[in-house]
Amino acid sequence: MAENQSFSIQPIAHIRTDFPAKFGIPRQSMLIDSLQGEIIFEPHYRNPDALRGLEDFSHLWIIWQFSQTVTTDWSPTVRPPRLGGNKRMGVFATRSPFRPNSLALSVVKIEKIDLHTPIGPVITVSGIDMLDNTPIFDIKPYLPHIDSISTASGGFALPAAEQKLDVEFSGNARSALPQNLLISLQAILEQDPRPHYQEDENRTYGFSYNNYEIHFRVKENRLTVVSATKKQHPTQR
Repeated sequence: MAENQSFSIQPIAHIRTDFPAKFGIPRQSMLIDSLQGEIIFEPHYRNPDALRGLEDFSHLWIIWQFSQTVTTDWSPTVRPPRLGGNKRMGVFATRSPFRPNSLALSVVKIEKIDLHTPIGPVITVSGIDMLDNTPIFDIKPYLPHIDSISTASGGFALPAAEQKLDVEFSGNARSALPQNLLISLQAILEQDPRPHYQEDENRTYGFSYNNYEIHFRVKENRLTVVSATKKQHPTQR
């Protein structure tokens, strides 16, 4: 194969989610079952026949792009945030977004398939870990008898994945949020969205979720949501 051979691929779809920015998004798919998104196909692929038979499957693989980290350069090592951001690992031993081709792979659950909407077929999925409007290059059915390996090793990522924070909401923050968002937001915050090299107990962190601005502080193993403010101009979806 020619050493300088290159390929070009185009998105088949984009996904709508409640995350307008990267901060706060779960680091892996299926960590939070309640987080949903809608796969909206590009006009060329809005053919219901392309989804024929998909209703028989429960989960999907999504091949997508870390669209905010696309770069012409790459590094053979990265600093995984779950290792505190101060230890380097090989890029191909991690799921870091800083990759040669900026490609990602997620498994999600199919919640609903609507073949006939004004914008063509729409697939509602849960367990998402993607930014709003993320480009999708392909979807494939998840096959449990092939894709699930019970004896697989989780390497250095497993101990970090087991760490969770205790989450509490101030009175004002709790009353400002609808119940369905409270449940999802608590699950997001339990995963500790901070980079692990940031441990300033006096720092207030903030991110956008749904149509709210969320602010919180962390002391030891407890995260406190200090405010939840609804945006004056909600994101148009």
